[in-house]
This record gives sequence, C-alpha cells and structure tokens, in this order.
Amino acid sequence: MAPPPIWSKQMLDDISQSDAPGASLDLSRADGAVEISVAWDGERTGLKHLFQSTPCRALFPAPGHGAPFEAVLVTTSGGVLGGDRLRFDLAAGPDSTSIITTQAAEKIYRSTGPDSAITVAVHAQKNAALEWMPQETILFDGARLRRRTTLEIASGSRVLTGEIIIFGRRARGETFTKGLLHDAWRIERDGRLLWTDVLRLDGNIAEPIERVHGFDGAAAIATLLYVANDAPDRLEEARSLLSAISGCRTAATVVGPALVIRFLGRDPAALRSAYARFWGEFRAFALGAPSRLPRVWET
Repeated sequence: MAPPPIWSKQMLDDISQSDAPGASLDLSRADGAVEISVAWDGERTGLKHLFQSTPCRALFPAPGHGAPFEAVLVTTSGGVLGGDRLRFDLAAGPDSTSIITTQAAEKIYRSTGPDSAITVAVHAQKNAALEWMPQETILFDGARLRRRTTLEIASGSRVLTGEIIIFGRRARGETFTKGLLHDAWRIERDGRLLWTDVLRLDGNIAEPIERVHGFDGAAAIATLLYVANDAPDRLEEARSLLSAISGCRTAATVVGPALVIRFLGRDPAALRSAYARFWGEFRAFALGAPSRLPRVWET
C-alpha cells in the first residue's frame, strides 16, 4: 500500500484559499487544448481535424435546418484556477460556414498567486464565414487572467466574434476589486495588422470600474467584432439595431474592415440579453444565418 501523501503548510493554505469546487482533491494545474478545423466538401461544411486534451472537450450538436456547422467547447473542470493554461485553435477552410461557442459561462476562480492563461487563435480562409461566440467570462474577486485572442483572416472571409466579461459573482453580491485582467485582441488580414486592443485591470480595480469616466460602475462589459469587406457598410445597420436595445449602454464604430460594437451595463443579465439579441439579428443580416442562437445560449 502506498504511503499517504504528505501535506505541506503551503498546500493546505492553497486549498483553504481557493473558491473552486473540488480544489481539495486535485492541486495540479490544467494544461488543456482544443484544435478544430472545418472544411467545405462541395455540399456541406464538416469536421476536418480535431485534437483535444483534458480538461477541454468539443461537442458537435446536430445543427437545425439551415444552420451552419456547430461546435461547442466544454471545460470539464468546471472553471479555471490560477496557473491553468487553456488553448483553443479554431480554423475555417475556404467557403466553409461554421459557428463555435461554449457550453456555459467560463468561471475564473480566485487565485492564490499564479496567473491563468487562455489563448485563442482564429483562422479564416478565403470566403469562409466563421462565428466564434463564447459565453460570458465571470471573474471571481481575486482572479488573475491573461487572455490573448488572435484573428488571422484572409480577404473575402467573414468573421463574427466577441466576448462578455462579468466583474464578480453578482448573484452573491461579489465585485471584482482585486486580481488581474489582461485581455488582448489582435486582428490580421493577409498578414497585415488591422486592429489591436488591450484591456488591463490590476491593482486597485474597484476605482476604474466605479469611476464615471472609466466603467461608471459597470457590472459587465462586452465587445462584438464583425470583420469582413462589407463591415463599413454595416455600421448604420448596427447602430439601428443598437438603438432598440435597453438595459445597457452601447456604441459602434468602424476601424478599416472591422466593425467594433461595445456594451456596458450594471446588470449582467440585461447586458447578456442585449448582446444575444443584437448578435442574433445582426448575424441574419451579415451572414444570412438564422437569427435564432445556438441552443446552449438559450438554456
């Protein structure tokens, strides 16, 4: 029989400080990945390549009538701990049509020190239509997240992507006052840089969130990007859709072939609802896709 494990004081401190379920059972750091590549075979879009490693998995629900190929990413650990590393590589071949989302909100738990890292690489080849639309990220107080999202696209492709960030577990009255959020975006088309954006919150996070000329007390923020040749032509259409939205503040602008939509609100549920409504209506105009969202977004 193997001897019982020897628990150091640091190990016990790590366990007592973690908010994550099951933390007392597993102190190892996750290093997971999903690679998905889809291709058009002349009749339909199908899976070309799949690689996955724990705790990341990909599911492939049957799409509804007229809906694109769909993949749903799952983090089986139930959330992200400090020191975890997750990598997602998503590629759409020429003429393919696909949507990739996540099964549920991604919870970033309070860290005892190490940063968690999420890296997303999106590739869209000529005439591909790809949606990468994960569900919201919830930052627990004390979470430390470094996330980098890179889009490498070809002329003629259309990419709709975005993210929602919620500051704290609002259902428990918690706000995001300490920790780290370093969220970086980079878009390249045909190897040329189009747009880059970095949000960094560190130190006294409560101050910029509450500041009127900062986030004005927001509980959640979101960004939605549409990158395509016709993006500048969609600006007024996007603003018209946003004008019918209530419950949060919104804005839209164009940077080259990128349409940038921002959402900011004090009620995370209202912001998520507004974001989902806009996405559904906009994808019907821009991509010719059904306005109904993937089922996991409706549960």
